[in-house]
Amino acid sequence: MGGFLRSPRLAPWILLAPTLLLLAVFFLYPLGDMLARSLYDPDFTWKHYARLVAEPTYLQVLWITFEIALSVTVAALVLGFPLAYFLSQIRARTAGLLMILVVVPYFTSVLVRTYAWMVLLGTEGIVNQLLGAVGLIDQPLALMYTRFGVLVGMTYILLPYMVLALYSVMRGIDTGLLRAAESLGASRRRAFWRIFVPLSMPGVAAGSLLVFILSIGFFITPALMGSQEDSMISMIIESQVETYFDWGFASALASILLACTLVLFLVYERVVGLNRLFEAKL
Repeated sequence: MGGFLRSPRLAPWILLAPTLLLLAVFFLYPLGDMLARSLYDPDFTWKHYARLVAEPTYLQVLWITFEIALSVTVAALVLGFPLAYFLSQIRARTAGLLMILVVVPYFTSVLVRTYAWMVLLGTEGIVNQLLGAVGLIDQPLALMYTRFGVLVGMTYILLPYMVLALYSVMRGIDTGLLRAAESLGASRRRAFWRIFVPLSMPGVAAGSLLVFILSIGFFITPALMGSQEDSMISMIIESQVETYFDWGFASALASILLACTLVLFLVYERVVGLNRLFEAKL
């Protein structure tokens, strides 16, 4: 028995056994149950998926979900790229200290941060008060319960994922390549666009993938800050479970989201490689 436990081939599996058991019970089993509920009612059926295609409302919600997710991804990239570039160009110690400011919000609940934005963007919120004080508006702007509010809240919450993914790649780019290009006659701007930006593309792809996947399944912020016209698929899933008790259709919608996520991972693996997604040079 002792020799069996000390086997070099079995030792890694013995160490992994508790983790694998945990994943099987709390991850694989729920996923399997979800897929089963979407296909059996109680016999095998495609009716839940057929309902998704037959009713235009759900296709529209799915389109809105991807539209919002893409908008949040683009906004996070536009805001995160300059910040990550700045952090990659300063000393590692200083960058590490500033990175704490990027990560600190994650010590606060998403719900609390969403409510904070609701206070800021409300009719009597700080944003409207400041705009009114400087004379830019005569009456409060409708910033809450609009797509604008949803985009602001989701971008704020998901921005750190983009920054961390970009920074991990940018920090590993050899700045000597830029200096070499400048010594050969290239302007600083040209060296940046022709050398630095292409080399940072794996970080752009990784950050965009993370933000987009998290966005399509986001619930709290769009539920609190959005309107009925901007309902996302996660909100429909919640209503099907909590209000209509239709677990089969909710499981079908969740399975569609899972399939979209897997497709995105496969595309990323083909184009960039998943190994680049988990690289970090902090």
